[in-house]
Amino acid sequence: MSKPCPHLDKILGLNQSISRRDFLEGALVASTGLAVTSSPFELLAQANAPATEAWTGYTGEGDYKLSAGNSEQVVHNAHAVRDGAYDQIPSQITDTGEIYDCAVVGGGLSGLSAALFFHQRTTANRNCIVLDNAAIFGGVAKRNEFEVDGHRLYAAQGSVHFQPPYPNSFLSTVYESMGLDWNAFKSYQEWQGPSPKMSLSRSTYGEGAIDGKPAYGFFFGAKFGHRPGIWVKDPWGRNLEGTPFSEKTRQELLALHHNRFIAPPLVYDYPGDAVSRQLDSMTIEDYLVRTYGVSRETIRLDRSEVADGFGLGPDVLSAFLIYEWEKTVPTVDNSMETGIQMFPGGNSGMVRLMVKTLIPAAFDGPRSMEAVWKNPINFGALDGAGQRVRLRLNSTVVRVEHMGEPNKSEFVSIVYLKDGRPQRIKARTVVMAGGGWMTKHVVRDLDETRRNAYAQFCYSPYLLANVAVRNWRFLYDLGLAGGRWFEGFGNAVNVPKCAKFGVDTPVVGPDLPTVLNLEVGFAKPGLPLANQGSLGRAELLSTPFTEYEKQIREQMMEMFGASGFDAKRDIAGIVLNRWGHAFINPQPGFFFGLNGNPAPRQALRDGPFGRIAFAHSDLSGAMDHRNAFIESNRAVSQLLDRVLV
Repeated sequence: MSKPCPHLDKILGLNQSISRRDFLEGALVASTGLAVTSSPFELLAQANAPATEAWTGYTGEGDYKLSAGNSEQVVHNAHAVRDGAYDQIPSQITDTGEIYDCAVVGGGLSGLSAALFFHQRTTANRNCIVLDNAAIFGGVAKRNEFEVDGHRLYAAQGSVHFQPPYPNSFLSTVYESMGLDWNAFKSYQEWQGPSPKMSLSRSTYGEGAIDGKPAYGFFFGAKFGHRPGIWVKDPWGRNLEGTPFSEKTRQELLALHHNRFIAPPLVYDYPGDAVSRQLDSMTIEDYLVRTYGVSRETIRLDRSEVADGFGLGPDVLSAFLIYEWEKTVPTVDNSMETGIQMFPGGNSGMVRLMVKTLIPAAFDGPRSMEAVWKNPINFGALDGAGQRVRLRLNSTVVRVEHMGEPNKSEFVSIVYLKDGRPQRIKARTVVMAGGGWMTKHVVRDLDETRRNAYAQFCYSPYLLANVAVRNWRFLYDLGLAGGRWFEGFGNAVNVPKCAKFGVDTPVVGPDLPTVLNLEVGFAKPGLPLANQGSLGRAELLSTPFTEYEKQIREQMMEMFGASGFDAKRDIAGIVLNRWGHAFINPQPGFFFGLNGNPAPRQALRDGPFGRIAFAHSDLSGAMDHRNAFIESNRAVSQLLDRVLV
């Protein structure tokens, strides 16, 4: 890392007191070899920096201010489990004496929906507890909150938007059961700004428009020989004219973007048929080469178009993922223009509705969209004695095991850390709804078949930086609402409009504050699948807040400085949401098996292990709220059908 420049730091605003604590200006980025063997906090300590401040940074306001991504404590506890700290039952353990009909491990979308299904399908004498390792429920479906110039702003930490389901479908029933009101999404913020008017997307993944033409561009900097950099507006509409890509690359990118096939695409009829198995036998990259005749270099350049929703690039992922969203979990309208809907802070709104349904006292007021969105959480109501459903936060589960032989036992023992102290409860059934990367360590008596299955699960990290800005005039003056780039920090940005029920102003415009989402993936094309994930995690966990903050400020100054952006003046706050295992990375054979071997997930989905069922969404092959509901529904049904009688 280059030596800090005090003058540059001052220009970028790194010494400004924005809506965060002041942090040390020193930074450390560990080498890959060092990061693999040391914890991020040990590495930061070597720089004589307080670990919490140096790594965590500002975490926002409101209910979620103690839980931006994987917090320091969550990472510490998880790594302690992984490293064997609880391979033996702690000698100083408190048995609470509690017995539950169902214990759900994990309070994200999978875990909370599992509790919802259990609550709905059992009689009033059945109880359930949800144990979550974070300071607030939601998993990746949490939000960041900012106060900027008198406005309350929200942004998703991970899970972003959703789509309208088919009437009377399973998904429709789930939405209805939590009280999701579609009428609330009929009214989004209206334009208040100069002419020409921009039509903004309802999602951070969409694109705005001016007079029916995309208000979207590509930025090219030093990597492409441009210093200062250049913006190319409406690149696809211009057939990439003006971009610094070679003619061959342009034509290949256009072939991918416009679906110009040289071989018929492979489209399956149902999961498990011959075509779907053929897709699962190859990588996305292999499939695209076959179907479009383009080079692997171009495919990797354009990876955000084909694989970013799965964490890594097309060189290692199963081609079955190409149809994951539209065929495995179909919805009425998946378009950005008319189908996609979004709470102002992403699917944290959906999670809050589920908690209100399970524990009415969790939020004051009615179970309405606005009340549940805006009213603060009554944390004291979440774990009240006598409730049919209890939600216990800051509770990292470290041991789950049957009390006796799995097929003969009557109870499961669950040991968890609460305020640093080990405690134990018992349950008649357990739903493991956290990620597989922890489940394989936590379930102590897991059989060999399932352990071998988990050994084939690979994961990659993800970083979402939410940057609150006082205005976005610097984008509007370029004629843009969003754009994409191919170097530096992140890869895309977009200004959305919000549903009116969740914000404090019914209008949107370039002179009002907003939050920009900068996403960072950690794909390392050409390396083996597992190596890409582990090296990416080492990078994510060993980089301090101040280094990421500097990269963000430099990136935005490079792209927007010429149009009036001033990092020191315009940035009001930055929150980093680090997710060490954000994405399951399904390799060829993950879905249906390969070379006569069963699919890795099969043993975990076919039925419960004794009194324990597995519900985490990575079993579906894609981290999505719809898959979370599908997996938790299956797991609860298995326990009610086969175990809890």
